[in-house]
Amino acid sequence: MPRLREVAKDDAHPFAQRMYRALFDDRDPVAEPGTATGTPGNWWTVFALVPDAFDHTTAGFQFYRSENRVLSPEHRELGQTRAGYVVGSQFVFSQHCKSCRDVGISEEQIESIPGWSVAGCFSPAERALLAYTDALVLERGRVPDGVFDQLHEHFSDEEILEFTYITCTYAMHATMSRALRLEYDDTDDPIVEIDTPGLGKTGFDVMAATDQ
Repeated sequence: MPRLREVAKDDAHPFAQRMYRALFDDRDPVAEPGTATGTPGNWWTVFALVPDAFDHTTAGFQFYRSENRVLSPEHRELGQTRAGYVVGSQFVFSQHCKSCRDVGISEEQIESIPGWSVAGCFSPAERALLAYTDALVLERGRVPDGVFDQLHEHFSDEEILEFTYITCTYAMHATMSRALRLEYDDTDDPIVEIDTPGLGKTGFDVMAATDQ
């Protein structure tokens, strides 16, 4: 379950109600969850807690899909999908793998996004974008000059700005999804202490023993 309460159809503000109808038909998504892509749909019902936030983020979806964008959909999706992967959001990564297919990215490339740096299926322009994505998300914007030089060989300033804005926005979405346990990110953290067999939490590692 999400960590925040959800907003039922009858309690949602008018724009959220319109989006609910588009996504869930006549169902109340809190009482009867589920979208066409198989997600619970609780990203929408939680964001509806704050109408301005709901409207703002939905406008962001309209921004990146606008015909006014100079950045290609293929390049946009590479950044969104890689951002979801490196943040560790199952939801963002899974959804944008599907979006990659919709815009014509090959199965080989989709499967190679997690290990893109050793994959041979990306063009120099795509490799520059993926390296830039890692610098934006993993390095928090510490972008080496060499990476930016490669970007400028393949992309205009306008394309780079659009890519930066969209990719950083999706790093935020991925982070929020994990923090609030939305959609496919409603999972326990796998990094926990493992009990020592027969000793529970009182045993200690053999390496620690050799240090004594």
